[in-house]
Amino acid sequence: MNPLTALYVPGDRPDRFDKAAASGADVVILDLEDAVADRSKGRALQNVVAWLASPPPVAIQVRVNAGAAHEIRAIRETGAQVGLRIPKVDEARKLDAIAYLADGLPLTALIESARGLEAAAAIAAHPAVHEIALGEADLASDLGSTDDLVRDHTRMRLLVAARSAGLAAPMLSAYPAIQDLDGLRADTERGRALGLRGRVAVHPKQIPVIRSVFAPSEEERAWARAVIEALEQGGVATLPDGQMVDPAMLGRAHRLLNP
Repeated sequence: MNPLTALYVPGDRPDRFDKAAASGADVVILDLEDAVADRSKGRALQNVVAWLASPPPVAIQVRVNAGAAHEIRAIRETGAQVGLRIPKVDEARKLDAIAYLADGLPLTALIESARGLEAAAAIAAHPAVHEIALGEADLASDLGSTDDLVRDHTRMRLLVAARSAGLAAPMLSAYPAIQDLDGLRADTERGRALGLRGRVAVHPKQIPVIRSVFAPSEEERAWARAVIEALEQGGVATLPDGQMVDPAMLGRAHRLLNP
């Protein structure tokens, strides 16, 4: 089952680590990069390493800084089974050295530039990459646009790259306006309509909104069950409402029942 929610927590706020783990998010992302000031990065790494000595039973990722090999080594040496979020990936070959340092820890490649977007298919196909994600704020700065059409285009580019490499659909980037839950819902609904799955959050109050958007409705679940039942013998079938269905629809049906 793919996670639907992930929550960023700054690495220099160890008082929030356990709260994040108890927030209901499917994944906790300990951030050593953008959420931490340069003067605090050393202390943040110490906090993260100490917490990973006895992590709670929740999926954990750590967003490291670009080029910070010492951070990857320190996290790997804890022995904790965590994922690594690698920022500003713009070509696949740069992941070779990172994968060697990670020594089997799964990588999430963050694509945050036009160059990275152009290389998204090759990045997604790298054997150490388990998922790809957009850094939408950085990418918008690089492209010089926050227009909805541009955002939709970049999301679709990433979706196609992920699926062509056999990866799960990407999660949506964080929505930075923490108090604007209506805006969060609208943008998340748009992302779901485009085919993306789940979203990362920057505050626990965003998690219920994200989860509610991606939770299949009872109508959708009923449709999925009907499709699977109708196609048990293969071939083409007709649902009671007259809709014709074929095996091409099974993938969506299974995803609705097992999001």
